[in-house]
Amino acid sequence: MDAAAERHSRQVRFTPLGPEGQTRLAQARVAVVGCGALGSAAAMALARAGVGHLRLVDRDVPELSNLPRQVLFDEADVAAGLPKAVAAANRLRTIDGTLSIEPVVADLAAANAARVLGGVDLIVDGTDNFATRFLVNEFACRERLPWIYGGAIGAEGRVLAVAPGRTACLRCLVPEPPDPGGLPTCDTAGIIGPAALVVGAVQAAEAIKLLAGVAPSGRMLVFDLWEGVWRTVDLAGLAERGCPTCRGTDHPWLDGRVGGGTAVLCGRDAVQVSPAAGARVDLEAFARRAEALGRVTANPWIVRVVVEPGIELAVFADGRAIVSGTRDETRARSIVARSLGA
Repeated sequence: MDAAAERHSRQVRFTPLGPEGQTRLAQARVAVVGCGALGSAAAMALARAGVGHLRLVDRDVPELSNLPRQVLFDEADVAAGLPKAVAAANRLRTIDGTLSIEPVVADLAAANAARVLGGVDLIVDGTDNFATRFLVNEFACRERLPWIYGGAIGAEGRVLAVAPGRTACLRCLVPEPPDPGGLPTCDTAGIIGPAALVVGAVQAAEAIKLLAGVAPSGRMLVFDLWEGVWRTVDLAGLAERGCPTCRGTDHPWLDGRVGGGTAVLCGRDAVQVSPAAGARVDLEAFARRAEALGRVTANPWIVRVVVEPGIELAVFADGRAIVSGTRDETRARSIVARSLGA
């Protein structure tokens, strides 16, 4: 028995997968978008399962607050300041040196989606905001690629395998993304590591099933680890109706018709991050949640939060955000995504 066969021998003995399924995994190309808590867990599981090529996409660097739940990083990675995609790739190569691991240090956007996501068989969602998820959903629907949606907050999580044209897609489930600040984020509401690990593990399992040729169930898993509640939601009705994205050719995020942009403000050490058209923020509610981020000052027009030493986030009722203390647009978008979920 060669080394690869020995490595995956227990997995191959699982009859629903078998040797044919393992061969499919070895030939598969998977993109993991976001190498944080969900992406780390999913990427590690897929690498250990023998997925032949993993493309790791992330715009950020590891921070100390990531370590309780982002399993591919340690204190040395934080000290080194390497991009998450690179640090994750380095770690995965130590798990299985025969795999092809491709780090992509990029902020996924409409302009680079074809380059960043092209040429793969499946996409795993490890992101922390709906704007990027809608972009992934539209690319996957346009290209008829399966993808695995996942989300975690507090002790709760949810996972949905999307097979465009066969199951409900993200837009079927959420016709419009929530307004910036309309939902809690990990930075404002917190999260326990096991919730993220469970979501990432289930995402990896769904990916393995799809890559092995198993038809998607069309059901979304929803759980609360604190309350010990697990349930599935049948989305067959949504799948039958479909939506303009998965049953048509409407791709507003991918076409650049909606979705915010960024701009370095002239003469200032600051970046403005603009939301999708029509977005609104409940400033009073956001101010209460933002107390978990740092020192808050607020008035009826703007909420200001010191999110890091030297970095201030200013959020306006129309969804705009200005990150002061940096001219790095990627860093600014990351701060806004963590704080507002946008």
